[in-house]
Amino acid sequence: MSLEDLRDRIDKIDTEMIRLLNERADIVHEVGVVKKREGLEIYAPEREEKLLRSLVAKGEGGRLPEDSIRAIYREIMSAALALEEDLKIAYLGPAGTWTHQAAIGKFGHSVKYLPQPSFADVFEQVERRVADYGVVPIENSTEGAVTHTLDLFADSPLKIYGQVMLPIENNLMANCKREDIQQIYSHPQIIAQCRAWLGKNFHEIQPIEKSSSAVAAELAAAEPNSAVLGGTLLAEMYGLKVLETSIQDIAHNTTRFLVISHKTCPPTGNDRTSVMFSVRDQPGSLHKALEPFEEFEINMSKIESRPSKRRAWEYFFFVDLAGHCEDEKFARVIDQLEQHCSFVKVLGSYPA
Repeated sequence: MSLEDLRDRIDKIDTEMIRLLNERADIVHEVGVVKKREGLEIYAPEREEKLLRSLVAKGEGGRLPEDSIRAIYREIMSAALALEEDLKIAYLGPAGTWTHQAAIGKFGHSVKYLPQPSFADVFEQVERRVADYGVVPIENSTEGAVTHTLDLFADSPLKIYGQVMLPIENNLMANCKREDIQQIYSHPQIIAQCRAWLGKNFHEIQPIEKSSSAVAAELAAAEPNSAVLGGTLLAEMYGLKVLETSIQDIAHNTTRFLVISHKTCPPTGNDRTSVMFSVRDQPGSLHKALEPFEEFEINMSKIESRPSKRRAWEYFFFVDLAGHCEDEKFARVIDQLEQHCSFVKVLGSYPA
């Protein structure tokens, strides 16, 4: 077939796709009406992941890889969310940060994003219902827990509604040739993650620390012969060219983010539950608190401790467990946990 014939076929397919997408949008609108009438959450991560897995399975054997199928439908579902409601997502800003990238990875580009200056502000925006959901980091695979997030759950009424696992790939970006770079900007944490690569490739340049990678990218875009280290979203936002990819010293560096809301997610069959508790100041109290998890064969994948800030030498423990808080055995575990603890709080269940 000629090039013109092939393009004509593509145009016909695109016309049919637009027709079908509009038909899908009409049905999505009706779904939104039903959800509002029944008081249901607009965003449904349990339905989302089930749908994505089904679409990936249907695409097996075709040219589109799993990542592409997920990316395409992420934006289709984002547009659908925007149709159902003027959805607002608060996140730890400024724009262009890894948290912003994680939020887009979960909700797509069609919803409204509200960058916040602190972890507490993200929680507050959701608590006051200015934002429908919030996105905050909870832990990094190499640096451990994000303690600011853990501390805020102690007094917040919010629940964990979902999670995002985001591979952290730092890149070198600029509007000049690599050999013309004279200064490099970024956030201190990103500079630290790329220290060995910088020493090998730019040992004569001392990187300049900025309050955020977004501020660094703005400077790199405005100043000649300047570069920034960070995620590719910065290049998209500030019109920079990606000169080198994946320059972080540790190849497999992943950050886990949480989606927070007023409700927890319904069961999906493959869930994780986060629980927070404080044991009484008695010998063996922590051991006794953990015994029910073994008794009911509930797998514990994570445990962290933090000072409670309420009483000297009192600690909160955060645990991640396999299963959903609506499971029958979870109610029995929580009941036993309360017998050995001064404080117990189920933070929420969400797709694992």
